Amino acid sequence: MPFRHSGGLKLKIERPNFHIVTGGPGAGKTKLIEGLAARGFRCVEEAGRRIIREQAQTGGNATHAGDRFAYRALMLAHAVGTYEAEMGTAQPVFFDRGVPDLIGYSRLIGAEVPPQLEEAVARCRYNGTVFIAPPWAEIYDNDAERKQDFAEAVATHDAMRTAYGDAGYALVELPLTSVEARINFVLARIGAQAPRRAR
Repeated sequence: MPFRHSGGLKLKIERPNFHIVTGGPGAGKTKLIEGLAARGFRCVEEAGRRIIREQAQTGGNATHAGDRFAYRALMLAHAVGTYEAEMGTAQPVFFDRGVPDLIGYSRLIGAEVPPQLEEAVARCRYNGTVFIAPPWAEIYDNDAERKQDFAEAVATHDAMRTAYGDAGYALVELPLTSVEARINFVLARIGAQAPRRAR
């Protein structure tokens, strides 16, 4: 079912300097974000990994393997909070996932999309072009926070592609190449739209 915005809210690009990198797990998006941060750009880390670490430290169950609804609620709070925290920033900001990812996550776990999530997707608008990292079997690996198998990584990618398309974003696939080449690819794309550079 296509995503529908609640409350009659208009779709518009509110933050053209807010750039999302999305995709399935293990596709290299976090390495790209880390590389951009190393070059001095403002970057926002993925909520999921931080929440999993925090839940492990506190004995909580709000994880993908546990209470997925509580996990989604924490991710939504993080995504909206970091969006709002960067609203005074004029330079480019790169987000390791954005609010619409949670539409994709909801579909992935077979859950209804709650009204507050629909409202957040309509209100928290990013640059209209979203970078998506395609599944990449050659670099896929599990770690302490990533437990999914490659098939689930592919399913996650597909869910994110659909969610962002339905939310009105244009998707640009990252090339299967080195981190440095990916960084240059992204900067070339946003440079054509917003030539500002990080200080």
